[in-house]
Amino acid sequence: MSAMSTGRSLADLAREAGVVGAGGAGFPTHVKLAGQADTVIANGAECEPLLHKDTLLMTHRAAEVVRGMALSMAAVGAQRGLLGIKRKREEAVEALRAALPADGSIDLLLLGDFYPTGDEYDLVYAATGRLIPPGGIPLNVGAVVHNVESLLWLANAADGLPVTDKWLTVTGAVAQPRTFTVPVGTPFSALLEFCGGATVPDPVAMIGGAMMGRISDDFDQPVTKTTGGLIILDRSHPLIVRKTLPIESKRRIGKSACDQCSYCTELCPRYLLGYDVQPHKVMRSLGFLSTGSAIQNQWGQMCCACGVCTLYSCPESLFPKEACDDAKVALREAGIKWSGTGREQKAHANYEHRRLPVKKLVKKLGLYDYDQPAPFSPEQPSAVRYGYPLSQHVGAPAEAQVAVGDVVRRGQVLGELPEGKLSARVHCGVDGVVVEVGATVSVERRS
Repeated sequence: MSAMSTGRSLADLAREAGVVGAGGAGFPTHVKLAGQADTVIANGAECEPLLHKDTLLMTHRAAEVVRGMALSMAAVGAQRGLLGIKRKREEAVEALRAALPADGSIDLLLLGDFYPTGDEYDLVYAATGRLIPPGGIPLNVGAVVHNVESLLWLANAADGLPVTDKWLTVTGAVAQPRTFTVPVGTPFSALLEFCGGATVPDPVAMIGGAMMGRISDDFDQPVTKTTGGLIILDRSHPLIVRKTLPIESKRRIGKSACDQCSYCTELCPRYLLGYDVQPHKVMRSLGFLSTGSAIQNQWGQMCCACGVCTLYSCPESLFPKEACDDAKVALREAGIKWSGTGREQKAHANYEHRRLPVKKLVKKLGLYDYDQPAPFSPEQPSAVRYGYPLSQHVGAPAEAQVAVGDVVRRGQVLGELPEGKLSARVHCGVDGVVVEVGATVSVERRS
């Protein structure tokens, strides 16, 4: 019997299942489902170079994705559902098209091969023609956006199944690039072994993507609900060297070399959508003005940290994105909120003509040799020890519900939502025994 037949709402079932946004910071999905909207949008754009997990998920699990969309539409009262996917993903497009309902309530939103097509602000504009208010959320313009994996999890939640597995891609400098599902909690080392190991002497991982992902050489850390994939590169790769440069060096270089050409602004995806984000003005705060840095910093308030300015558009290879990161921190600490300039908010006249093709981005990043398929594997990596951080979502950490020595089963609740706080449940992905409880619950697998 479906859990939906018990009369519980989809929001309640999502809360019990621990469903969060799978493509970003992990915002608890049950909160989104409590709102009202006229349009639900599925984010299957997958614009980060080299990653394939969303595309292959839609190819192999199209019916569940469409079902999750229909359930979400019913929950928020939406009459229209749009599945955003790049036109070039032909196999996934056909799989989704075959799963669409006959009544036309759900349709495909075919996207170009640009970065960052998956940015929520950009996707809502492409789907509805509406611009989210600066600092706002899709609900402000009558839309709800879910990652396609979150829709799969919603379909599972309706059947009473919690989030225990994650789709991800491991690619780059590995012997066998692959896309597969894996129990949440699996250590990165098992993923690397599953893909035949690294093909470079000093591997590091870009977790979540080449543009917005974080870099780590800790392969003992576990897969979480928001781990989108790993791109393995050698520590000496120019992209890794550039990303790991100390922040003090980035500031010093920017202070000495920025000539205010404004290319960072002219190619900024948010600026092209009509938002008042101007990285070249933020760069002035590094040293071109003796006063007024707080004013300059406000031009970074709407930066989405996509990295286009730093990794593509700046002709001097400076770090405008990082300057905007600093600006947002400074403004937050000072309690200053961006009030806007009074300029009419509308997309730039050259919005369509200045978009960044992913193939050009791949070449610029030095990833051309790694731009290859990572086919789906029905097999899964295996490990002895699994880790479950109690904070792998937006909001407060979950509260541990187990103790060392407890025998746990796959799907069992390890962390519960604290009363009255934004949070998400954490469930075990394997059968095993709890060996450590702290900020992370560690489980040793038992066959």
